[in-house]
Amino acid sequence: MRAIRVTVHAPDPLTADGILSTLAAQPEFLVEPGIESAPAEVRVVATDALTPDLLSLLRRVAGEDGAPVVLVVEKLEESQLLAAVECRVVAVLPRAAATGDRLVHGVRAAAAGGGVLPPAMLGELLKHVERMQRDLLAAKSVNAAGLSSREVDVLRLLADGWDTAEIAAQLCYSERTVKNVVFGLAQRLKLNSRTHAVAYALRAGMI
Repeated sequence: MRAIRVTVHAPDPLTADGILSTLAAQPEFLVEPGIESAPAEVRVVATDALTPDLLSLLRRVAGEDGAPVVLVVEKLEESQLLAAVECRVVAVLPRAAATGDRLVHGVRAAAAGGGVLPPAMLGELLKHVERMQRDLLAAKSVNAAGLSSREVDVLRLLADGWDTAEIAAQLCYSERTVKNVVFGLAQRLKLNSRTHAVAYALRAGMI
């Protein structure tokens, strides 16, 4: 069986030696010290906190070979979790709970393309993903011409000859909302009338 090459980075020799000896006891791992030892299939990084300098280092080495990272950390802020994931951190082990068995499990999971996160961190990461999905959907609702789906709907009905009251009833908006949409379009696109707005939209292929 081919050995999995694992590199270990820790802030002090005692921690580094402990992690190295734990992983070296497993015949499936070929372990080397140093975060930039190459090539690496999994990187184990132990730290008290995810500092900006360490994040920068992780980002750089992730760009080199994309090896997954097992992070053994004393404290990880929720705001740092997404940045850590972007740096290829796939497993997070709180230092107080980082037993030898859990460390080995984390490295095996990372090598197999999986990950290990404490439940609270997993929940926070899912929230981040949901927010990103919502932002992406919101961005997609604005077409290449810079019009929102609501503006396009109003323009299409204007092009069909509908008046303000009819558009409001059809789209379940107030008449004031429809007027504000049309006024906003006119101001932003420098249009001088509703007819001009419809003509502009047709020429640009927006409707």
